Amino acid sequence: MELWEIAHSRSGDKGNISNISLIAYEKADYELLKEKVTVERVKQWLGKQVKGEVKRYELPQLGAFNFVLYDALNGGVTSSTSLDKHGKSLSSFLLRMPI
Repeated sequence: MELWEIAHSRSGDKGNISNISLIAYEKADYELLKEKVTVERVKQWLGKQVKGEVKRYELPQLGAFNFVLYDALNGGVTSSTSLDKHGKSLSSFLLRMPI
C-alpha cells in the first residue's frame, strides 16, 4: 500500500523550509500513519533532497501530521536554480511512500 491510498497532503514553502501535511482520509487510519510514517522514514524517503532536520507534529484531533523539512529547497524557492523542488513536489513524492 502507498500513502496516497489512505491520506492526502497539503504543502507550503518558506525560505529554505518545506512544510508538508499528511491527512488521513479516515481517522481510523491515523494510528497506522503514526506508526509507519516516522521522522526517520520521511527523511530516508526524501533522501538527499532534505539536508536538514525533519520534525513531525501530531494532530490527532484532525487525523493529521505536519512535517517540517529544514534545508529542503536548495537554498530557497526564490534563489534555487533547480526545477520542481518545491513543497508540492515533495508532498506528492511523499504520498508514493509504501507503508
